[in-house]
Amino acid sequence: MDVSISNTVSTALYMNQAQTAEQAQMQIFKDALDIQAQQVTEIMASADMGAESNLAQEGNVGTQVNTYA
Repeated sequence: MDVSISNTVSTALYMNQAQTAEQAQMQIFKDALDIQAQQVTEIMASADMGAESNLAQEGNVGTQVNTYA
């Protein structure tokens, strides 16, 4: 009977440590995703800043698609 109580306590402590480690890993994962989202937002914003339309302004050819891109 004493062995089963000891095993139960040991298992409970192990599960508690595993849950704490999992929470720490999830927090690091969330932080990494936030950093990546911020970097992608900055990259997309910088790509939009220098974009100029090289499309033809008149006529029926080259006004919709930039064929030199």
